[in-house]
Amino acid sequence: MATLRRLREVPRHLLVCEKSNFGHDKSRHRHLVETHYHNYRVSFLIPECGILSKELKNLVMETGPYYFVKNLPLHELITHEFINTFVKKGSCYALTYHTNIDEDNTVALLPNGKLILSLDKDTYEETGLQGHPSQYSGRKIMKFSAEESRMMSYFSSYGIQERQPRVALSTASELQCPVLRSGELGGAPGAACSAPELLDWLGAVFSNAQLNNEPNNFVSTYCCPQPSTVVAKAYLCTITGFIVPEKIRLLLEQLCRYFDEPKLAPWVTLSVQGFADSPVSWRENEHGFRKGGEHLYNFVIFNNQDYWLQMAVGANDDCPP
Repeated sequence: MATLRRLREVPRHLLVCEKSNFGHDKSRHRHLVETHYHNYRVSFLIPECGILSKELKNLVMETGPYYFVKNLPLHELITHEFINTFVKKGSCYALTYHTNIDEDNTVALLPNGKLILSLDKDTYEETGLQGHPSQYSGRKIMKFSAEESRMMSYFSSYGIQERQPRVALSTASELQCPVLRSGELGGAPGAACSAPELLDWLGAVFSNAQLNNEPNNFVSTYCCPQPSTVVAKAYLCTITGFIVPEKIRLLLEQLCRYFDEPKLAPWVTLSVQGFADSPVSWRENEHGFRKGGEHLYNFVIFNNQDYWLQMAVGANDDCPP
């Protein structure tokens, strides 16, 4: 019976929604992007668009590279040479690869130079309460993002590999989209959909789910929230890899400039998902996996420069900032 009760438990999730304007002095958009350090997927959707602009396409194709370094002793990350070469530049990010946050030793390097360790019970007891990297002799495969020439030469003795993010571009025809009003974050009955309804819809669209609610569809019976409108074409882009906040900020700024000229689309979206097994979500907020491991955010950018920001975490994470 206890097992059955646990299976019936609904995983805890937290979703924070807020609205602002990119022109406001107290807008938090830049800070929240720059402090969500370890991102593995970035997606954007542009309604009433069949061809991506040259500026956006160039940004999409320039989000890499990143690097895999094999058998790296963790004490290498606290040497004076490493700190002077990468950390003091303020643009080095690293995360262990193929590790499970709730089961394995997991390490993350933040751009401010702090090293975050999540140790399993055996290693924690072995190294003592401090868990200092110099005490831990394990070797890890690490993902890095930093300046190309220095990274390749610095880690040449550890079998470094350069990787490029994977980019998927597509268009959807006759896509049913929710009707949104920038001032109605909670929606308006019969007039506009809410921010949570939009987030559900985006998940279905980027999962290639059918939105027609047919009774013989055994995969999904989801349908677009109401009210809705049908757009002739929508452009979808997904970038998967190790994507640093600086690149995401540039994408966000370019999507804001999308409305510098009149467009049929009333809004566009930018969604970012963090690595499920990162030991932190935003800033130094502790992150765990448990039943989901999600930590993500989504911008809805309106043509008047208003925006909605949705931030979500699950399991035992604290509330998003």
